[in-house]
Amino acid sequence: MSWLNQPKIYSHEIHTHSLVEDAALAATLDRYPAELLDINAYSYDAEGQVSLETGERGRADGATLLEAIKAGQVWVNLRDAHEAHPELWRHIQPVFDEIADDLGVKPIKVTGQLILSSPQTKVPYHFDAAGVVLFHLRGTKRLWVYPTDEAHLPQESMEKVIMRVQAEELPYRLAFDGDAQVVDLQPGQALTWPLYAPHRVENQGVFNVSLSLDFQTWETRLTRGAHYANGVLRRWGLAPGAMDKTPMAARAGLWAASLAMKKANLAPNLIKDYQRSFALSDQVKPAA
Repeated sequence: MSWLNQPKIYSHEIHTHSLVEDAALAATLDRYPAELLDINAYSYDAEGQVSLETGERGRADGATLLEAIKAGQVWVNLRDAHEAHPELWRHIQPVFDEIADDLGVKPIKVTGQLILSSPQTKVPYHFDAAGVVLFHLRGTKRLWVYPTDEAHLPQESMEKVIMRVQAEELPYRLAFDGDAQVVDLQPGQALTWPLYAPHRVENQGVFNVSLSLDFQTWETRLTRGAHYANGVLRRWGLAPGAMDKTPMAARAGLWAASLAMKKANLAPNLIKDYQRSFALSDQVKPAA
């Protein structure tokens, strides 16, 4: 495909399904594997710089957890929704197939995460190392989508994120907002944006539910592997070339090298064991 150069909105009807109502969400939280729940709490200073705490669900039931999300300032990802929540995914997949056709992409891998987030939650400036379609189901989100140039998305930072030696957050300055495209996302809309475009999110005072679908094509897979290999080479004191000037054949060679580098564990994952500091269930009293 010729990747988008600006955000694009599609329509869907998934938000009208009972699966996104409170009772269904509580039941989903009851049964969802604890190892697939990521619970993040962000705080910000006056310059917009972020601090992150991660939590665990605790022992409360789904209804209590849902109330804790609504009452707190957390962003809860239910990972692997394409496998762990097949009832919802049955509605997501056909809509994405239509979007993929419109975009001209042929995905080789598709994954998803259901996102439940508190009314005042803000997600910091970051990028995703895949194509993304964000299906919005409840509430209102405001997204800032930024350019993909070196000033807003340093290649070295991309490499570190892809190597998993730092989280997805990127260096951010308040002045970047003047370069962003701003989108207010409503239920029944699905948003996609340029590949790797940095973005940040603010909920608009109400509880939000979204499904973030990530997709890889051969182009994105080769490019991701090339970034990984470049990151390792940079650690060895070499200076990789700019990715936008690296032909696809060269990216394929770097991708092949990245497979060997991963097997040799040349860049150990530094964020997989991030310490969890709170239990979400402790934030509210148990549901009656």
